[in-house]
Amino acid sequence: MTDPQLTAAQRRALAELIRVFPVADEAGRRFAAAGHELHLVGGSVRDALLGRLGNDLDFCTDAHPDETIAVLDGWAETIWTAGADFGTIGAARRGLRLEITTFRAEAYDRVSRNPIVRYGTTLLDDLQRRDFTVNAMAVSVPAHRFADPHGGLVHLTERRLATPSTPEESFADDPLRMLRAARFVAQLGFRVEPGVVDAMTRMSVDLRRITPERIRDELVKLMCGTDPVAGLRLLVDTGLADEFLPELSGLRLEIDEHAQHKDVYEHTLTVVHNAIAQEARDGATGPDLVLRLAALMHDVGKPTTKVVAPDGRVSFHHHEVVGARLTRQRLRELHFPKDVIADVAQLVALHLRFYGYGRGEWTDSAVRRYVADAADLLPRLHKLTRSDVTTRNRRKATQLAEDYDALEERIARLQAAEDLARIRPDLDGNEIMELLGVPPGPIVGRAWRHLRELRLEHGPLGPDEARAELFRWAREQGVVE
Repeated sequence: MTDPQLTAAQRRALAELIRVFPVADEAGRRFAAAGHELHLVGGSVRDALLGRLGNDLDFCTDAHPDETIAVLDGWAETIWTAGADFGTIGAARRGLRLEITTFRAEAYDRVSRNPIVRYGTTLLDDLQRRDFTVNAMAVSVPAHRFADPHGGLVHLTERRLATPSTPEESFADDPLRMLRAARFVAQLGFRVEPGVVDAMTRMSVDLRRITPERIRDELVKLMCGTDPVAGLRLLVDTGLADEFLPELSGLRLEIDEHAQHKDVYEHTLTVVHNAIAQEARDGATGPDLVLRLAALMHDVGKPTTKVVAPDGRVSFHHHEVVGARLTRQRLRELHFPKDVIADVAQLVALHLRFYGYGRGEWTDSAVRRYVADAADLLPRLHKLTRSDVTTRNRRKATQLAEDYDALEERIARLQAAEDLARIRPDLDGNEIMELLGVPPGPIVGRAWRHLRELRLEHGPLGPDEARAELFRWAREQGVVE
C-alpha cells in the first residue's frame, strides 16, 4: 500500500518505477548472478521522479559489452550491438527497451569531434562523468538502493541545472552538453545555474567540435519542447546560437528614433510562441517541428533586406524570398532531411502572401494559386500566417484575423465547388499524348503546365473546352498544324 505521507509527485514516481521494476529486477538478478552490478541511471531516474518515464530505460554496469551480451542472451527478446564500441548494448523485453552501458569515464580529446571511451570501475565514477546533477542519480537493481552523490534530487525539486564536476570540465569533455542545457530549459523548465551560464558563454566556440547531426538533434528536441522560446533565449544570450544558427541572433536589429520598426527578434520569439498555441488546430496531437521551424525562420531575410528611406521608414522588401534561401542553406548545413528543408523553406517563402487580401484585390484565380502553391502545407500556412500577427494594435489585429477568416471561408467555398486540394489540368498526360499524337517528353510537360495555368486562372474547363484549348496551344507552338 502506498504511504499516505507521499506527495503527489512522489506517488507518480513510485508508480513509474513499480511499472518497470519487474523487468529491471529480472535483469538485475541476472547480472548479480554473473557477478556484476546493474543500476537504473540518468534520464530514466530523472524522468521517473518527474512522473514522465517512458519505455526506454538506461542502465549502467561494471560488465563489459561482451559480458553484457552473455548475461542478456536467452532472456532478452532482441539484442542489438550498434553501440558496442561505446560500451552500450541494447535489448528489448516485454515492451521495454533497455540500453545498458559499461561504467565509463568518457572524455573528449578536446580537439576532435569523437569521444575517447574509457571504462570506469565504479558507479560513482560513472555518475561523476555525467552532464548534469539531475542526470547523476541511480537506483540499483534488484536491491533498489538510491544513489545521489551530487544532490541531483534537490536540484530536480528546485528545477536547477548544475554539473557534477565544474561546468568547464563538463563542457570541455562534451561541448554538446551546453546545447543540452538549453534543451532542458525548453523541455522541463529548468533554471540554469549562473556559473553554468557563464561557462556556456565563455566556451560557446567549443561547439565547433560537434558534428552538425548532433547539433541538429538537440535543436529538434529543444524546438519540440514545452517552451522552446526560453531555450532559444539562452542560446542567443550565451552566444551558442552564433555557432550554428547565426540568423537568429542576427534578428536583433538596432532600433533608433530615426528608424522605428518592430523588434524582429522579439517578434520572432512571439511568433514561435503563437505557433505552438495554433498547433491544436486540426487536431494536432504533438509538436509540429516543421511549423515551429518555419515560425523561427520566417523573418531571417529581414537583416539583409532592411532599407531605411529618407523619411525614416523601414522596409524589408522580398525578405520572404531571401529568407527561404537562407533557411534552405542553414537547414542543409545542419543536415536536416530534404523533405523538412523543402517544407520549412516553402512556408517561409509563402508567409507574406496573405497580406493584401483584405484590400479586396484577390480574384478566385489568386485564391486558387495560394492553395496550389501551399499544397499539403496549407493547414500549416494558415497557422503560420495567424501566428505572424503580433501587433499590439487591437483594431489592426482584429481586422487581420477577420480577413484571414474570410480567406479560409473563401477557400472552403472554392474547395467544395472545384476540389482545390487536387488542382490539376482537365486533361492528364496520357490524354495529352493521345490527342496530340506525341510520345512522352518535354512537349507533354509544357502542354500539361499550360492547361494547369488555365485551370488556376479560370477554374474547371470541362472536357470539350480543355481539348479545344489544348489544340489551340499546340497549333501556336507548332506541335500540330
